Amino acid sequence: MTTGAPAAPLQTFAVTARPDQGPPRLARLRAALERAGLAGFLVPRADAHQGEYVAPRDDRLAWLTGFTGSAGLAVVLADAAGLFVDGRYRVQARAETAAAAFSVLDWPQVRPGAWIAAALPEGGRIGYDPWLHTEDELARLKEAAGDVPLALVAIENPVDPLWPDQPPPPAGPVRRHPEALAGESSPAKRARLARGLAAAGQRAAVLTLPDSIAWLLNLRGADVARNPVVHAFAILHDDARITLFIAAAKLGDDPGALLDASVEVRAPAAFAAALARLEGPVRLDPRTAPVAVAAALRAAGVAIVPGDDPCLLPKARKNAAELDGMRAAQLRDGAAMAAFLAWLEETAPEGGLTEIDVVTALEGFRRATGCLLDLAFETIAGAGPNGAIVHYRVTEATNRRITPGDLVLVDSGAQYLDGTTDVTRTLATGPVPAAAAAAFTRVLKGMIALSRARWPQGLAGRDLDPLARQHLWRAGQDYDHGTGHGVGAALSVHEGPARISRLGEVALEPGMILSNEPGYYREGAFGIRTENLLAVIEAPALADADDRPMLAFETLTFVPIDRRLILPDLLGPGERAWLDAYHAEVRTRITPRVAPAVGAWLERATAPVAGDRRA
Repeated sequence: MTTGAPAAPLQTFAVTARPDQGPPRLARLRAALERAGLAGFLVPRADAHQGEYVAPRDDRLAWLTGFTGSAGLAVVLADAAGLFVDGRYRVQARAETAAAAFSVLDWPQVRPGAWIAAALPEGGRIGYDPWLHTEDELARLKEAAGDVPLALVAIENPVDPLWPDQPPPPAGPVRRHPEALAGESSPAKRARLARGLAAAGQRAAVLTLPDSIAWLLNLRGADVARNPVVHAFAILHDDARITLFIAAAKLGDDPGALLDASVEVRAPAAFAAALARLEGPVRLDPRTAPVAVAAALRAAGVAIVPGDDPCLLPKARKNAAELDGMRAAQLRDGAAMAAFLAWLEETAPEGGLTEIDVVTALEGFRRATGCLLDLAFETIAGAGPNGAIVHYRVTEATNRRITPGDLVLVDSGAQYLDGTTDVTRTLATGPVPAAAAAAFTRVLKGMIALSRARWPQGLAGRDLDPLARQHLWRAGQDYDHGTGHGVGAALSVHEGPARISRLGEVALEPGMILSNEPGYYREGAFGIRTENLLAVIEAPALADADDRPMLAFETLTFVPIDRRLILPDLLGPGERAWLDAYHAEVRTRITPRVAPAVGAWLERATAPVAGDRRA
């Protein structure tokens, strides 16, 4: 079987973490802070648009510390430097940073505000870049400091002058997202949201999130790797006019082909002045808008009404066209995944594969669809102990040869014109340790429980999160990440505001698409995660139910789950029935889309659990 790997792969494997550079860069930053009369400085992984992912120019956290994860905060003081990361990144952060320079601290167990309050000299002032923090974030920082007042000072970012080869701002071209896939024209979206502003007595809303602007204008961009978004700012007025602040070069020679006449295009440099000329009240999201935006409005005397970005919920509630596109993308991707899994099952036991081989092969199978635009994120392919690094990125330095018997965790996704995919499978390559099989089966039971869930309308992700953890908890096990994140429709693979986690407070609504990905990680041994995408739907009626509105999930991902890792005796009748029905649907939907040899593999891979006789 050939992989069709491209000559110029999308994913590369160069070592980007530079732990050895952390101490001298930290020393230069401390010298700059001392000259400025500051006791410390905050270095987040953020940009002025407050999206989750940043362009290379804005990855100041990685430049300073060596840590390359997608979420974190460094607090630099004169005598201490703390790097705050959550459970997804603890192993990675320790490996990528110089221990003598940075203390890796567990967030949220250790909160930055409390840590600063304990370490800050009396009267010390902490600098921050007002474009890289939100008002909500700074409020939480001060709250965690308790009785210690934190003196936070907005300053020009002192990291940039120390970064001699800082990349230029991104300038990716913008393309129009077809209205047939968007399901609604941009003018219709703007009119709908403007009516909401007018009804609330708000004259305008300021938009900073890249995916909100992309969704509202039916645009897609190339400013952030793997995310088809554009860096821009926008002001939506209550009469549905919109002012877009964007570098003109991104729109090409014919902006009119991308934007309708009611969109006024201005340079990003005009954004601050435009804010000052607004008539309030103006809606501003304190959780997503940079502090600098609020400061500019207040300085001009413009009344601010705190409120959610008006695009967030409408974007999360996919319409019929978006759902159809996402379903089509998952089926196309499922066929590529089936071909990949058949290849891997045949090849891995020979002992010649490396993690890079796995990543490259999977990209090749997706390219063979003829529809691949990009990866949805850097493919995670962790063999053995590398699988326990939740967001592992294989490099030439870490590339591990797959030993028969290793568990291999493959978490990957693709960007297609009609949808975004995200799927994780944990795979056996030989004899399976008993402890790994037991943990895999508990994770699977949790994934099935969430897939089968029915719940009263109005519940949030935090209410459903325990369903996925219950079997692990009974065994004294757990995982340090959320169970599910929102997913954009041909947009960012991580999308708010809904999520399935202990922090998920937004009520789930029909049309939302979320991941379902419980896991278990044994550091130094193996990692396990199983992930499907789910769409929230109105629950089918039950004969004896009352008239209480109920919701449920529709499974969108159709990829076999490796039954060699399952302990069937740990599955109850309902779980076994769900798994067998799921595999039957995988077989029915995917077999017509693959070559006969892959179809024969699918027939074996999706057989009922009780009848499993594969080696």
